[in-house]
Amino acid sequence: MREIDKIFIHCSATREGENISAAKIDSWHKRRGWKGIGYHYVIALNGSIEYGRNINEQGAHVKNHNKGSVGICYIGGVEEDGETPKDTRTNKQKESLLDLLKTLKRLHPDATIHGHNEFSAKACPCFDVNKEYCNI
Repeated sequence: MREIDKIFIHCSATREGENISAAKIDSWHKRRGWKGIGYHYVIALNGSIEYGRNINEQGAHVKNHNKGSVGICYIGGVEEDGETPKDTRTNKQKESLLDLLKTLKRLHPDATIHGHNEFSAKACPCFDVNKEYCNI
């Protein structure tokens, strides 16, 4: 098993209410020339969690920080206009994300939790990860 020191939260940067699958993200990432989906987990609008890249494989989600990290992506993150960043998480997504983070922290107690925007000039994941998950 890989040594994990960071857990990153992302959004798919898709319109509010538009549900897409991990398979769709996989196709986007392959078109970019990657070997497949860069995230390890994808959280759908209904809170269901899909597997992306195998957890034992290095992800492709935060430049220069993929080696020892896990990538989680929730579907959404943009207003219906398709451009304006927004925390669009449904209550089910919030519940599933919290459960997943708690599980990952039990498995990797020294791992820190971050938003993609802490390491890149992006709005992703469109909410303050540190404020929301500082007590996990």
